[in-house]
Amino acid sequence: MAKPSRAASDDRRFKAVHRGGPLSLCRHRLLATWAAECAEHVLPLFGELYPHDDRPRRAIETARAWTRGEVTVGQARAAALEAHAAARDSADHAARAVARAAGHSVATAHMAAHAPEAAAYAVQAVQASGSGRDDVMAADREREWQYGCLPEGIRGLVVIAPWLASAHEAPRRRDEPLR
Repeated sequence: MAKPSRAASDDRRFKAVHRGGPLSLCRHRLLATWAAECAEHVLPLFGELYPHDDRPRRAIETARAWTRGEVTVGQARAAALEAHAAARDSADHAARAVARAAGHSVATAHMAAHAPEAAAYAVQAVQASGSGRDDVMAADREREWQYGCLPEGIRGLVVIAPWLASAHEAPRRRDEPLR
């Protein structure tokens, strides 16, 4: 999943109140916090290969700062672009997925539908970092961990999103490129 599907961006449940949707700022911030947790959980997979590239880490920190009201949406969007640039600069599939997860976590400030994308990329990172046999089991464990971190206040919002079906199928093969 390179970016939220058209259906995701059109899902009214993810539209903020200030834009005429039902999503309160509190729930939006919960989504961003959860997305940052998902990205941070796999961040070591990026740091092992690119210890001097802190763009994904900074993106996660910016996502957390946005949830506290310390940065603007514009600053969050800039951090997302930096994380996605780190993904493009990475030759490793797992590291690329980690950087995408970080980018989507902070992009949640701009558009709440990015939160589940952060989780999906974190799952892809876990699977891509494996040796083959246990990749699907590792991905399942990551999804279970993510679900356990999902705040009750947004659990129904994320779990029943119909456009997330592809995020819960078997992740792509190691040799299949991420976009």
